Amino acid sequence: MSNQNQSKMAKLMPVMLCFFAMGFVDLVGIASNYVKDDLQLTDSVANIFPSLVFFWFLIFAVPTGMLMNRIGRKKTVLLSLVVTVFSLLLPLFGNSFVIMLVSFSLLGIGNALMQTSVNPLVSSVIGGENLASTLTFGQFIKAIASFSAPYLAMWGATQLIPDFGYGWRILFGIFLVVAVIAALVLGATKIEEEPIEGKPSTFIECFQLLGKPIVLLSFFGIMCHVGIDVGVNTTAPKILMERLGMTLNEAAFATSLYFIFRTVGCLTGSFFLRVMKARTFFTISLVMMALSMILLFVGESRWLLYAGIALVGYGNSNIFSIVFSQALLSVPEKQNEVSGLMIMGLFGGTIFPLIMGFASDAMGQAGAVLVMAVGVIYLLTFIKQVKA
Repeated sequence: MSNQNQSKMAKLMPVMLCFFAMGFVDLVGIASNYVKDDLQLTDSVANIFPSLVFFWFLIFAVPTGMLMNRIGRKKTVLLSLVVTVFSLLLPLFGNSFVIMLVSFSLLGIGNALMQTSVNPLVSSVIGGENLASTLTFGQFIKAIASFSAPYLAMWGATQLIPDFGYGWRILFGIFLVVAVIAALVLGATKIEEEPIEGKPSTFIECFQLLGKPIVLLSFFGIMCHVGIDVGVNTTAPKILMERLGMTLNEAAFATSLYFIFRTVGCLTGSFFLRVMKARTFFTISLVMMALSMILLFVGESRWLLYAGIALVGYGNSNIFSIVFSQALLSVPEKQNEVSGLMIMGLFGGTIFPLIMGFASDAMGQAGAVLVMAVGVIYLLTFIKQVKA
C-alpha cells in the first residue's frame, strides 16, 4: 500500500467512526417503546418521538449545506457530534416526557447535520474515486450501530443499576462515550478540504440547483429509497400477520431479516462497486427489488415472503450511496449544497408510510406494497442517469 493510500486510510477511519455515530438515530425506535411503557403513553403520543427525526431533516438539511460553506465540512461534522452528545446526555438525568422530547429532537437535529456533512467529508478524503463504494461501506458501519441499539437496550433493561432503576437508558450512556471518542479523534485528524470558489450560495440559490435535472432526479431517488426502507420496516410484519396469521412477536422477525440483508448488502456492495460498473450493480439491485415487490404482493407462503423481504433488504442497501454519489459528482463545485438537498429527501420516510397507510386501509397490505412498487419503478427509470 502506497504512502498516499495509507494517509487516506488514516483519515478515513475517524470519518467511519462518525458513520457509526450516525447510526445512533436508529435507537429512537426501540427507545420510544420503552418510553411508552415507562410513561404509560398511547401509541399516537409515543409515535411523536420517531416522527421528530424526519421532521428535522426537512428543516435543517439545506441550511447545513450552507453552513458547511462557511465553517467547512469537518467543523460541521464536529458540531453534529456535539449536538448528538447533548442529546444522549439528557436521558441519563431522567425520562420525563419533556426530557425525552428534547433529547429526540436534538438527536434528529444532530443526525441531520451529520448526514448532510459527513458524506461530502468522505469526498474530501478520497476524492471522486471509489466514492460510491466508500459511502456504502460507511452505511455498513452505520448499520452496526443500528443493529446494536435494540440489544443494548434489552440488556440494559435487565441490569439493576443503583440510583438509576432498571437501566435501559444505559444505552444512551454507551453511545455517549462513543460519540465523545468520535469527536476527539476526528478533531485531531487533519483533513484538507477543497476551498469554496466564489461567493457562498444563498438559500434561494441552493434550491435553484434542483433546476439541474440530475439533482432533481437524484432528490426523488433518495425519497423513494428512504420511503421503501421505512415502508418495509413498517409493513413487512403486517404482511406476515395478514397472510400467515402470525402474532406480532412472531412477525417482528421480518424487520430483523430486512436489516440482516441490508447490512450484508452494504458490506458486499462496497466490494462490488469497486470491481463492477456502478450502473450494472445498480441495475442488479433494482431487479432484486422489483422481484421482491412481486413476491410481497402475491406471496402466501412463509418462505416466499421471507425471500421478498431479503431481496428488498439487499437490493435497497446500496441505492442511497449510488444515487447520492451521482448527485455529488454531477455538481462538484456545489457539493455542500447538493448534499443538503439530498439529505432533505430523507423526508420521504414520512411521506411514503402515510400514503401506504391509506392504501392498506383500502385494500390490505397489498396496497402498501403497490405504493412501494411505485418507488421501485421510479428508481428503474433512474438507471440511465447512473454513469457506467
